Amino acid sequence: MTAPKPPPPDPRSSPEPGPKRQGPRPLPAHLLTAGTTWHSSRLALPFLKSGLLRWKADLGPRAEALAHELDAVALPDFSAAVESVLAQRADRFAAGIEAYRGHPYRRDLADPPEIWREGTTRLLDYGPDGGRPVLIVPSLINRFHVLDLAPGRSLLRHLVGRGIRPLLVDWDRPGEAERGFDLTAYVAGRLDGAFDAALDHVGGPLGVAGYCMGGLLALALAQRRRRDVAALALLATPWDFQAGNEAYARFVSALVGPAELAFGALGWVPTDMLQALFFMADPHLAMRKFTRFADLEPASRAALDFVATEDWLNDGVPLSLPTAKDCFGGWYGENLPLRGAWRVAGRPVAPERFDRPTLIIAPARDRLVPPASARPLAALIPGAEMIEPDLGHIGLIVAGRAQDAVWTPLADWLERTMPRPR
Repeated sequence: MTAPKPPPPDPRSSPEPGPKRQGPRPLPAHLLTAGTTWHSSRLALPFLKSGLLRWKADLGPRAEALAHELDAVALPDFSAAVESVLAQRADRFAAGIEAYRGHPYRRDLADPPEIWREGTTRLLDYGPDGGRPVLIVPSLINRFHVLDLAPGRSLLRHLVGRGIRPLLVDWDRPGEAERGFDLTAYVAGRLDGAFDAALDHVGGPLGVAGYCMGGLLALALAQRRRRDVAALALLATPWDFQAGNEAYARFVSALVGPAELAFGALGWVPTDMLQALFFMADPHLAMRKFTRFADLEPASRAALDFVATEDWLNDGVPLSLPTAKDCFGGWYGENLPLRGAWRVAGRPVAPERFDRPTLIIAPARDRLVPPASARPLAALIPGAEMIEPDLGHIGLIVAGRAQDAVWTPLADWLERTMPRPR
């Protein structure tokens, strides 16, 4: 059974414009990177024209061809041409940011019923009654909205249409109770409680699915509650934190001490600090995407998708300091999951001991969780299935091709592996 594709949203139904957005966050870092990049182009001109600029080995042939073309161009003319291009790029980048900040779109999807709450965490029931129940675990540092972004861009509502009953964990912001939470407190305490509430509400067994950081939490939970778990799906879930980008892992791990020093009294790592980590994974991403956005028709589907996704990205939440230390130091620094040394409530998280049907979806163009980071997990879990759609980390969930490449295969797999509720 395949659910029909929903129509695109009507941009005329968007709410009235609200106050200007503050993003993209961290805005100073994006602006400084753009300015530095463009200024470095000016500084490099004399070296490029004289042949003194060193190129990467794989760019050698292109650099040599460019040098021959520039032989006939006077440096003043070349400089004027570069200045013109830089001015155009700066103008389009600024125009894209302003167009985003003033765009009238606002997400207005109503949340489904809340069936449980503890602290700032709640459990939402998307229905339908009688559907195959799956506990959905998102990341701690972004709101769940990416999974229910907009009409036609909602993985959760697609699953509902396929007879799956998503029971979503909404972490929200950490409050006073969560200020001291480490990963064990989140998994063995709060997530265990949500699992119990889901069992009481719909019966069992339950499927469990996690996205990104939520996939690691889902895996640890599923191993703890194995008897009541029917199937496990992990989307863009890392395991080898140093695969594909060891330098980035070292950078993140080096932040443990400064974060504790700077935010110890606060009790959590602020959102802009976390956004800066994503920024460091691809510092020029904002330049590329906001320049493209400047040329989109504001009421187009592409523009609405862009704004909805950026709003989610810029609406992150803080991370409790003990959890940040577990993640920055234990995951990125010591690579505890890959070494078999990551423990929750004193017990190792051991994928090789998990014997329930498992699906791993590792997007082929993921910069945050490269496929090389996820593949070791697929190799460890007995009988795990793995697909690598040609999408990125966020496109896996919200891209136009996600329904065919991810949503439908996930729903098909859940139908195959999960029993119908009694």
